[in-house]
Amino acid sequence: MSERQGLGLFKLTCFAIGTTLASGVFSSFADMANNGAGTLAVLIGWAIAGIGMYCLAMCFNRLSIVKPNLKSGIFAYAKEGFGEYIGFNAAWGYWISAILSQVSFATLLFAALGQFMPMFGDGNNLASVIGASLLIWAFTILIMGGVQEAVTINAVIVIAKIVPIIAFIIFIIFLGAFDFDIFLDNFLGQDTGLSLGKQVLETTYTTVWIFTGIEGAVVISGRAKNTAIAGKATELSFLCLLVLYVLISILSMGVMPRSELAALGNPAMATLLASVVGPWGATLINIGVIISIAGAMFSYTIVTADSAFAPALHGCFPKFLTGENRKKAPVAALILTAAVVQVLLVVVYFQSSTYQAMYTLATSAIMIPFVLSALYCLKVTIHDKRLGQNNVTFKVWLISILGTVYGFWLLFATGISNIVISALMFAPGFFFYAWSRLQHHQKIFDSMADIITFVVIAAGFIFSVFMGGSLA
Repeated sequence: MSERQGLGLFKLTCFAIGTTLASGVFSSFADMANNGAGTLAVLIGWAIAGIGMYCLAMCFNRLSIVKPNLKSGIFAYAKEGFGEYIGFNAAWGYWISAILSQVSFATLLFAALGQFMPMFGDGNNLASVIGASLLIWAFTILIMGGVQEAVTINAVIVIAKIVPIIAFIIFIIFLGAFDFDIFLDNFLGQDTGLSLGKQVLETTYTTVWIFTGIEGAVVISGRAKNTAIAGKATELSFLCLLVLYVLISILSMGVMPRSELAALGNPAMATLLASVVGPWGATLINIGVIISIAGAMFSYTIVTADSAFAPALHGCFPKFLTGENRKKAPVAALILTAAVVQVLLVVVYFQSSTYQAMYTLATSAIMIPFVLSALYCLKVTIHDKRLGQNNVTFKVWLISILGTVYGFWLLFATGISNIVISALMFAPGFFFYAWSRLQHHQKIFDSMADIITFVVIAAGFIFSVFMGGSLA
């Protein structure tokens, strides 16, 4: 791909915003309140997430500059840093997370449509499954017309989805809905019975979930004019979104008591704005939710396909996933991903799973790839320092260390039970990995680290299967 043909900064920034700004922003404050977090805990949680996710974003930025040859983002960083099988698990975890995100988006999208068309109910009935299925396959066919063309469409959608969110912020501020007394009453979260530390921990899943997708520009960096642009787009999109998210959380905590926020249904922002401006506020937000989530599903269709296509190009996923059409769209990866999403939509319907359940699983799956990327950035920094490279500044050390620390904080906040249960998602990937290795006439494992990783995942899988009831 030539410089002229590659994606530029604006489109990549919009793409990262599009993959990130989805369902979470409309219900994050209610999810935090439901988990028992008061205003102070929410602010501390955002401070931790802001610093941590910024450092992670800057790790992606730095790696895109110093490792321009690694054009497959998270997978490439893990593979280069820690070997084939660990790299595969980063790719697999990211792919599974993206797929689960699609399912989560579909549930909330049709719940929002249910406000206008009661036939869709809470987003998890037969009509919703049929509607979501048709939408997934429609997006798949549309993207087969060319990824770059699809990214251009996404840029328009991003602008449209931001409008209702900005309107929400303006109405809360200028209509006097923010009550400082309510804000102070919510401050310590004393009605929850949880310590401040526990409250902060309870914000972690929500903050990570709503930032999931920030690495989208890095994932498709192979389609950018250069990888450095992808890193810059990641940084810009993160800063814009952080300002929006913090404003929404703070303002919401000054409109309703925490207990009432916790009781709001999805999307919580719709009910909250309706309490301020009347029923039309809910209509406005639900329209915003529909545009936002549909846009995220559209951009995630690209992400899920590319997160399978790129590893396949490097021999980590089976060869058939490298199939492209004349528009350079990854047809095989698109079809497989859509098929998996389709199956999960049916499973979720019969299991009566919720939006929250899906995003919890998606968040668990993506944490490992995040940690591995940060660790690789730290590894590169240490290596460059030993070689006496001039680019290893204090800032570089800081983002490398803090990004890594934040990654491990995420694992700690996840809890041992969720980490063990996540093995249920990673273990089946071994068969995918073995298939690709045999196709390339390579031995399954290259190192002792690969074997240890396999044993740990297998042990976690077995433990989760036999002890699942007690872990829940």
